Amino acid sequence: MDALGINLSGLITQVVSFLILFIALWMFLYKPISKGMKDRSARIREGLEAADKAREEAAGARADMEGQIAAARAEGQEMITQAREVADRFRNEELAKAREEIKAERERAAADIQRERDAAIEGIRKEFAGLAVDAAEKIVERSVDGSAHKDLIDKVLQDSASLNRGR
Repeated sequence: MDALGINLSGLITQVVSFLILFIALWMFLYKPISKGMKDRSARIREGLEAADKAREEAAGARADMEGQIAAARAEGQEMITQAREVADRFRNEELAKAREEIKAERERAAADIQRERDAAIEGIRKEFAGLAVDAAEKIVERSVDGSAHKDLIDKVLQDSASLNRGR
């Protein structure tokens, strides 16, 4: 091999040195790096799995929250609807009360007006009776007994009132 320029002892030394270096690198460098890479790969895988799990939990929580929000909105709408119904009922009740009060006030006013009208008519009748007695006294020029002829005057007034109402 010397003819090829290869020194056998040098080659063996280099091969042995290479093997020793290879084994040393393998044991002290490749195995720890390989183990570190596997550990890091496992940590990354665990992190990805945890991220996926967290993402799924977040999606589930989001869906739950959206469901709760939708339920709360529906409940809020229902409460608004109920409040409107209560307000409408209250308004209708108050309107009915106000109408009843107005009707009662009208009836009281009509009764007051009728009372005042009756009182005015009665006053006019009395005044008319007094005038009739005075007129009769002047015509006859003597004193007419008011109490004796009061029935006659009332009868004439009632007859004239019934005739006026019939018209």
